[in-house]
Amino acid sequence: MPERNLEFDKIVNRRGTKCLKYDFTSRGNYPKDVLPLWVADMDFRTTSYVEDALQEVVKHNIYGYTNIQKGDGFFEKVAGWMKRHHNWDVLQEWHVHTPGVCFAIANAIRAFTNVHDAVLIQQPVYYPFSNIIVQNNRKLVVNELVYDGEGHYTIDFEDFENKIKENDVKLFVLCSPHNPVGRVWTKEELERLGSICKKYGVLVFSDEIHFDFIWSGEHNIFSEVREDFREFSIVATSPSKTFNLAGAQQSNIFIPKRELKYKFINEYDVSGLDEPNIFGIAATEAAYTYGDEWYEAVRKYIKSNIEFAKEYIEKEISGVRLVPTEGTYLIWLDFSATGIDSADLEDLIVQKAKLWLDSGRIFGKGGKGFQRINVACPRSVLKDALERIKKCLEER
Repeated sequence: MPERNLEFDKIVNRRGTKCLKYDFTSRGNYPKDVLPLWVADMDFRTTSYVEDALQEVVKHNIYGYTNIQKGDGFFEKVAGWMKRHHNWDVLQEWHVHTPGVCFAIANAIRAFTNVHDAVLIQQPVYYPFSNIIVQNNRKLVVNELVYDGEGHYTIDFEDFENKIKENDVKLFVLCSPHNPVGRVWTKEELERLGSICKKYGVLVFSDEIHFDFIWSGEHNIFSEVREDFREFSIVATSPSKTFNLAGAQQSNIFIPKRELKYKFINEYDVSGLDEPNIFGIAATEAAYTYGDEWYEAVRKYIKSNIEFAKEYIEKEISGVRLVPTEGTYLIWLDFSATGIDSADLEDLIVQKAKLWLDSGRIFGKGGKGFQRINVACPRSVLKDALERIKKCLEER
């Protein structure tokens, strides 16, 4: 059957569907008519092959316990995607299924560190990282990314190493490609990070959930940068960003070192979570087997949205800079040249523009004065959001 869901300009009403993005304005005291472009899911219908696969599950109409096992085809479909799109030969003995990447990070923290041990992240970064570390009673250590004020972020490697030494860091949570600043780390950068971690015996959890959306440069799987990196690497992937399947709770974690894998699994067992979601299994298999046409089409559309936003901001919105988006479908806007205080900026965005974006401050102190926008939406919605920002800044 041909792919049917390729109308990305079509607006799909998600309100009233228990949608986190649209239906929970009361959590943050947002206006009920706010336009949300915050959480990283898409406003597009996913591939029609997922739709068909889920309908077959519904027709069977038995929703008992389900699981995956060697030889049932699930892993082969996951591995096929990794090979086709990343030239990555994953082995089944590396694979662990989890209900999400954040769950996997929390599981790794409990499995490989003790209470009060130090865990390092690179802010500004996806804010659940810091929340998970603190909530698990670990010491949060931050290696701040360096922003040059002209739209480029780099790593302070000297600070990275010093923070590891000074705090006896046990685990480093890497974001690759980086959310929200959009960096696609070079092989040289990753090799340098990995070499430092190896030197001090630091385990690396590499969150690569956005790795199917690379616009500039080349994505390098952390564990594959050097063969010896496999000894201390956990690589997290998921179809959730790629195929808009976050609600299906499916992530594929790869842990090449056997001892690490079984320590991870033992901690997983303690959580009480057992069998994976029946709908998530079917959706993942369909997406990774038949979803290539949809994926290539949505990539093209999102890339054009990023280019549209860049051109619009440069021409129409004075004082705002779009940090170059090398990867992800999230754009990172620098408002510092407007001279607006961070708190005033948030009030302007929410109450005047009636936009629900992700405020930069939640990503760490280096995010103050920034806003993150999800551009995986119809072009008309993105245009509306940018016009609201322009209007508010002009009227201020």
